Amino acid sequence: MPGGQERALRRRIRSVRATQKITRAMELIATSQIARAQARLSVAAPYQKGLAEVLAEAAKDVGTHAGHLLGVPEDPRRVLVLHLVADRGLCGGYNANVLRTVERLVRSNGDRGVETRLVAVGRKGPAYLRFRGVQVDEAFTGFSDRPTFADAREVAAAVVRPFLDGEVDQVLVVSTRFLSAGTQVVEQRQLLPLPEPAGDGGEHERGAAAAPAGEAAGPPRREGYVEFEPAARDLLADLVPRYAEAAIFGALLEAAASEHTARQRAMAAATDNAEELAKNLSRVMNRARQDAITTEIMEIVGGAEALRRDVETP
Repeated sequence: MPGGQERALRRRIRSVRATQKITRAMELIATSQIARAQARLSVAAPYQKGLAEVLAEAAKDVGTHAGHLLGVPEDPRRVLVLHLVADRGLCGGYNANVLRTVERLVRSNGDRGVETRLVAVGRKGPAYLRFRGVQVDEAFTGFSDRPTFADAREVAAAVVRPFLDGEVDQVLVVSTRFLSAGTQVVEQRQLLPLPEPAGDGGEHERGAAAAPAGEAAGPPRREGYVEFEPAARDLLADLVPRYAEAAIFGALLEAAASEHTARQRAMAAATDNAEELAKNLSRVMNRARQDAITTEIMEIVGGAEALRRDVETP
């Protein structure tokens, strides 16, 4: 029995060590992907910042004539929610934190009589929500860890068209904001209508503009006069798809960086846990081996003593 226990422990230790090698490799891969994602985030920042500045100037010129394209709806009755999660798991609570926020938002909107449509990015979203009885209207998969601008444009087309056609009153984005390598937070922010410029209610800074990590959400104030050709109102309507593409691309990049960071932390913890488990199993195996050796020695001594007694007995 002790020998069988020792063999079982040896097999389990080998299995733990093999798993530890896998988690260690995944940790190293995620670490390299974090730096790459941060670099892409910083490269995309100038375009997003420039577009936000043009948007703010056009919104100031249009003022109250922007209609439903600008501001925050007072009482939206139809809301589209775009949520960004990962295609894969093994990244700690990254997916669950976003999806729980989406689920709470859907339940809250339902209690208030607000119709909610869902558009998902990542394979984990639809499976989670459908299991809980929440319908997902459209899903995009296959690029959560390394999104491109073409992917953002495809997603933007799915959320901008219903807004421009009047099918929804508001478009929200629920995703993970990458603030630093040690801080990522789940945020819910408005994508459409366009945020108001800073100074006109401050909604620009609370809107869905996907400002790069470490930079202010609102564009800097400019002095002077800007003249638009064509008219600012027409330009604002043309900017809606461009703004949505840039904002979604920025959110996708931040989500990708957050995913890699969460996976690196999860795999580092799994590697440490595997090491601790292997040590504990080794201790148990050593104790089992010592028990087996002690039992064998006692059996040998007992047998020798019995033989000695047989010999001494006349």
